[in-house]
Amino acid sequence: MPIYEYQCPECATEFEELVFGDGPPACPLCGGVRGERLMSRPCLYRPAGADNGCDAPPPTSGGGCGGCTASSCAGCR
Repeated sequence: MPIYEYQCPECATEFEELVFGDGPPACPLCGGVRGERLMSRPCLYRPAGADNGCDAPPPTSGGGCGGCTASSCAGCR
């Protein structure tokens, strides 16, 4: 079951959702059900001074960008 990024066309909220079925999930802000799937953007760590398009700190010993939580990597954007 993949995690996809969506944008609600009704309120422009971007959100991530673990997808169990075929249809788009409901927007967590307005409840709209016509979410459009977005192309996922990778977040990579680069040395200081390099423009990587991401404000994430260097990875910690656990890997990742350090902005992730148990249910979302929204902090990586």
